[in-house]
Amino acid sequence: MADYDLYYWPLPFRGQFIRAILAFAGKTWTEHDSDDISALMEQEPGEQPAPFMGPPVLIETGTGFAVSQMPATALYLGDTLALIPQDPRQRAFTAKIVNDANDVIDELTLDGGREMWTADKWQDFVPRLQRWMLIFEATASRNGVDSAGGFLLGTPDPGVADIVTSTLWSTMGERFPSIAKLLEDTAPRTAALTRRLQALPALAELARTSRERYGDSYCGGRIEASLRQVLDA
Repeated sequence: MADYDLYYWPLPFRGQFIRAILAFAGKTWTEHDSDDISALMEQEPGEQPAPFMGPPVLIETGTGFAVSQMPATALYLGDTLALIPQDPRQRAFTAKIVNDANDVIDELTLDGGREMWTADKWQDFVPRLQRWMLIFEATASRNGVDSAGGFLLGTPDPGVADIVTSTLWSTMGERFPSIAKLLEDTAPRTAALTRRLQALPALAELARTSRERYGDSYCGGRIEASLRQVLDA
């Protein structure tokens, strides 16, 4: 039996952060398909394993404990898998970085596709995306991250903050090369951290299997189509 059940669409996007933490920690999980997710979403909140509006939902198979929302799930896994330092300041920075990553992908998809991208909207957004990159870069710089090594919280080993940061920019950059170039030019320390983490065997294998399963897909739907239209122009 796998260690966890994961309910997330057959896409990388928000679910990839959870997959990356599990893969890094050497845990196993069962991916549930779209029909399973839809059935769970149709249940009354009181009947759901964890009351939620949309995935991801993670269930610990050994205990039945369930949690929803990407940041909450990432932080729970970090605590239970010893991937978050116990120092209150480092815990706070971990939570901040996870929530920043969640904000970045919300903005990249215009709040889940409430609007579609146009060339003008994208050009207006680029400076804001660069500022997000610089926010991650400032944290990396303060804690000694460079092309040779270092982690976001100044710890000797990578944790949730590093895994989430690397997953954010690598998943996006692999599917949108112009964003990868922008990160390299804007936030080289963050780009270096991303490359180093993604070279770890567990995360490299996750990237490989994700490419096999999801191809070039990122977030799906019309919002991804509009994003590709402006980035490929």
